[in-house]
Amino acid sequence: MFGAVLIANRGEIARRIIRACRALGIRAIAVYSEADAKAAHVAEADEAVPIGAAPAKESYLDGARIIQAALVSGAEAIHPGYGFLSENWRFAEACAAAGLTFVGPSPEAIRRMGDKTEARRLMTAAGVPVVPGSTEPVKDAAEAERVAREIGFPVILKAAHGGGGIGMARVAEPGAVAAPLGDRERRGTSRCRSSGTRTARSCTSTSASARSSAATRSSSRSRRPRTSPPRRRPG
Repeated sequence: MFGAVLIANRGEIARRIIRACRALGIRAIAVYSEADAKAAHVAEADEAVPIGAAPAKESYLDGARIIQAALVSGAEAIHPGYGFLSENWRFAEACAAAGLTFVGPSPEAIRRMGDKTEARRLMTAAGVPVVPGSTEPVKDAAEAERVAREIGFPVILKAAHGGGGIGMARVAEPGAVAAPLGDRERRGTSRCRSSGTRTARSCTSTSASARSSAATRSSSRSRRPRTSPPRRRPG
């Protein structure tokens, strides 16, 4: 069991981890950008460490800053939550090199599963059912359109190497692939330094998403912040 865990995330994701840490008797250390100095997750943590400016690339996506925050605050582990650095195998390796435990999969598992095409191959080889989709990144809009027609609309266009959750676009009908495809390529290159887009069947349930959102809002209203302010370290 860890004595202290630094949470490399923000908002509701960080709040959930803080509650879990408290239930286990673990000191929860938050990080925050300049824009989040008064955020709920900062108020609820046992300690909060500033990590930079408002843009995510200068704070929540800056692995070196987060590792330094963990070291100066006495954390033994870093919990990435989801999004941000949670699927960055290089960050997981850097945590280990700094003597910190990365709460999540091994760097090798993250690396192999981070390539969505490789992940499909691995799951198929293991006998795991996968959603119908392209087996390789599509080369252009014409190929994406062809694959989409083969597997059936609606489809999801997904950056092959991930896009931080914003690398996806739903296309509902034929003839509407080109514009979102170009945007996925740009996002993938910007966030992951790698282009390439996959096409897969969309299995979104609107009613299920609505129920999930309503449950989250209801749960959020019932939560209470800490009765005492967190200890903050100077920026």
